[in-house]
Amino acid sequence: MARISSLSEAITDAVRDGDTLALEGFTHLIPHAAGHEIVRQGRKGLTLIRMTPDLIYDQLIGMGCASRLVFSWGGNPGVGSLHRLRDAVENGWPQKLELEEHSHAAMANAYEAGAAGLPCAIFRGYIGGDLPKVNAKIKRVTCPFTGEELAAIPAHRPDVAVIHAQRADRAGNVMIEGVLGVQKEAVLASKRSVVTVEEIVDELPERSLNAVVLPYWTIQHVVAVPGGAFPSYAQGYYARNNAFYKKWDDIARERDTFLAWMKANVLEKGPEAFAQYTRKTRAAAD
Repeated sequence: MARISSLSEAITDAVRDGDTLALEGFTHLIPHAAGHEIVRQGRKGLTLIRMTPDLIYDQLIGMGCASRLVFSWGGNPGVGSLHRLRDAVENGWPQKLELEEHSHAAMANAYEAGAAGLPCAIFRGYIGGDLPKVNAKIKRVTCPFTGEELAAIPAHRPDVAVIHAQRADRAGNVMIEGVLGVQKEAVLASKRSVVTVEEIVDELPERSLNAVVLPYWTIQHVVAVPGGAFPSYAQGYYARNNAFYKKWDDIARERDTFLAWMKANVLEKGPEAFAQYTRKTRAAAD
């Protein structure tokens, strides 16, 4: 059952050291504010799952929160490498990072299987590629009905899913509009969940054709964090801040500049800082 919480309360209750954690959002509605709170609370030993780890995972990895990454693509979209991710893999700084790499299709199917309560995902895939050579969890199974050989991987069943959305009502029902990614599946596959939203309203508006409503009984915590997806975008609220993605390449390239930025902008600030970014982004759009 959903509870309206502060971000600090939600992360304290839901995210524990050693958890398997999914912060999902596909270019859109990426839960940056929640990721920053995880850093502030000093969580360690996390297994991070994400289809496309980008800036927020670079920050979590660089601050030593993660020991393992399950993913299908990692980078700074349209810019280049994630330097903190590379440093962890290549040099073990701030600690070693174990990798489990999949295809996009496999990740989506694994979330779908987890949401359905299944132990594994079975699909057509991994034909002619080399990932099975480096990932022992990719198996082949034979369909008992057709004899077709298919790919199989374990279902994603995170301890915690964290997503961002546009609105929730006061009962804790959450509406997501726009590019959806696998947010719905991540929440349904997880034991616990935290959803940050742009605003909490008395009643959800009429649902658009591509919207998803997560009912209150699928969610543990709902938190109002205006601007909580910055620098990604929230459809109907603010645009993607492309300039920040470019700036991040210089910030994260060296350890000292990265740590200085994290200290000034994450460790010494709270989620209220994201509302300021929203105002700036809106002003730039106007």
